[in-house]
Amino acid sequence: MGASAGALPSLLLGILLTSILGSLGANPGLVARITNKGLEYVAREGVATLQSKLHEVTLPDFNGDFKIKYMGRGHYEFHSLDIHSCELLGSTLTPLPGQGLYLAISDSSIRVKGKWKVRKGILKLDGSFDVKVKGITISVNLLLGSESSGRPTVAVSSCSSHIDDVETHMSGDLSWLLNLFHNQIESRFRRTLESKICEEIQDLVASDLQPYLQTVPVTTEIDNLAGIDYSLVEAPRATAQMLDVMIKGEIFSLDHRSPVGFLAPVMRLPEEHSRMVYFAVSDYVFKTASLVYNEAGFLNFSITDDLVPPTSNIRLTTNSFRTFVPRLARLYPNMNLELRGAMVSAPFLNFGSGNLSSTPQIEVEGFVLLPNSVREPVFRLGMATNVSAALTFNTSKITGFLKPGKIQMELKESKVGIFNVELLEALLNYYLLNNLYPKVNDKLAEGFPLPLLNYIQLHDPVLQIHKDFLLLGTNIRYLRV
Repeated sequence: MGASAGALPSLLLGILLTSILGSLGANPGLVARITNKGLEYVAREGVATLQSKLHEVTLPDFNGDFKIKYMGRGHYEFHSLDIHSCELLGSTLTPLPGQGLYLAISDSSIRVKGKWKVRKGILKLDGSFDVKVKGITISVNLLLGSESSGRPTVAVSSCSSHIDDVETHMSGDLSWLLNLFHNQIESRFRRTLESKICEEIQDLVASDLQPYLQTVPVTTEIDNLAGIDYSLVEAPRATAQMLDVMIKGEIFSLDHRSPVGFLAPVMRLPEEHSRMVYFAVSDYVFKTASLVYNEAGFLNFSITDDLVPPTSNIRLTTNSFRTFVPRLARLYPNMNLELRGAMVSAPFLNFGSGNLSSTPQIEVEGFVLLPNSVREPVFRLGMATNVSAALTFNTSKITGFLKPGKIQMELKESKVGIFNVELLEALLNYYLLNNLYPKVNDKLAEGFPLPLLNYIQLHDPVLQIHKDFLLLGTNIRYLRV
C-alpha cells in the first residue's frame, strides 16, 4: 500500500502517540490527549485513505436467469465491474465512551462502470452500463485496547453501511434491460456493495493498522545510558469530548533497570481544546531521568591543575594554597591537587508557577596527588546553587537549557585546618560555568525524542507549566509523499 493508503494507520497510531515517558504505579507519567479538533483532522485523512482503498476494490460479476413478460426467459451477466469514482464527503470521528472511537461517513457516492450481456435463445446482446450509488452512509465502531506488554490494540467491533439510491444508465435504448436491473439485480448489487465497504474497513484495520501498532516497541533508547518506557498503562480512555492515552513514561538505565521508589503524581489537565493533541508530561519523567544520569555519574566532575586557565591567580597545587592553607603546603610540599565533585542526590526539577528550577547540592572533595599515584583526601566542601531551567518543544522532541545561579560554598571537613573557601568558590564557579553546565546543556539540547511515525509532523506548539507537569499542545500534519 502506498503512502496515501497508509495514512489512516499512521494517523491513528500518531494520535495514540505512543509518545515519551510514565510510572510504576497506577498513574501515568505522560498522558496524550486527542481533542475533537484532532479527531476531525484524523477523520478527514482516514476517509481519504478509505476512499483510495475503495478504488482498488474488485466487485464480483452478476449473472443469472430472468423472466420478463412478453419476452420469456433468458440469461443475463454483468461483468468487468470497476469502481470508477468514489466520493466520501461528510465524516466525523468521535470518542465512544468506554470503548474507543466512532467513525461516521455520510453524504457519499460511488460510481461503478461495467459491461452487460443478455442471451435469449440464439439472440445475444451486450453493452456497457454506468451505476451511480448515492446517499451512502457508513458507521464504524473502533475498539481500542492494550496488550499485557503495553502495546496498543485496535479492532472493528461493528460496521454497517447503507445505500439510499442507485441510478443506472445502460448503453442503447433498452428500457426492458433497465427494468430487469431494477427489478431483479439492484437489491443484490446494494447488498454486495454495502458488504464490500465494511469488508474493506475490516481489512484496513486488521491487515494494516493493527500490525502497524504491533511494530511499536515498548521501550526505546535515548542514548548509550538511558531508555524510555512508553508502554500503555491501560487501554485508551474515551470520554464524550476527548481520547486520553495513558503512557508509563519511565526513563531507565540500560545497564540495569531498578524499581523507582516513588509514583507519578495525579495530573489534573485543564480543559484546553485549541490544539489537536496535548501531552501532559509529569515531573516523574524528569525525576526518573535525573536518577538514571546521576547514578551513571554523568553529573560528576573532576578538576586538576591542567584544567585551570593559564591566567588564573590560583593553581591546583599545594604551593598555590600556601597563603590561605599554610598547613597543606607544609604537609604536602610541591604537589598537585584534584577536586572531585558529585551530587549529594539526584537534582530534581521543581515545577513552580510558570517556571522550572532546581537546587542541586554538590559535595566537593579535595585530594593531594601523591607521587605513588595515591590520592590523599584532605578536605570536603558543600556547594549549593539555584538553577533555572527553560524547556522548548519543537516538531520532534522536548529540549532544555539550564541557567546557572549563584554558588554558595561551606567547609564540611578539613584535615589541614580551617581555611577561607572564597578562592575555591571562584575557581569552582568558573569550572561549572565553562565545563559542567555546557556539558549538561549539550545533553539537554539532544532532547527527549517524541516517537512519531513517518510522515507525521507537529506544528504550532505551545507549552504551559503547571504544578507537577508540563502541558504541551500541538497540531498535527500528515505529509503526503
